[in-house]
Amino acid sequence: MSDYTPIDCGLHSEYELAIMQHNNLRLSWQDIDGQTHLETVTPTDLLVRQHEEFLVVCNQNQQICELRLDRIRSATVLR
Repeated sequence: MSDYTPIDCGLHSEYELAIMQHNNLRLSWQDIDGQTHLETVTPTDLLVRQHEEFLVVCNQNQQICELRLDRIRSATVLR
């Protein structure tokens, strides 16, 4: 059983809008090991896998990453 906690629908909508408008995000998140990251990313998609939601992003090194939504601590839209 997963420890995933669904996020607020309004926040989910903000991620969708950033994807549609091709806006970068300044994100802070914790990885699976509990390490905190702060990075500017380009969101490309949202997906659901095994009842967990993920934000697919491209980081500054052009790597594709999947960030579990409940591990994102803050997000700022960069226009």
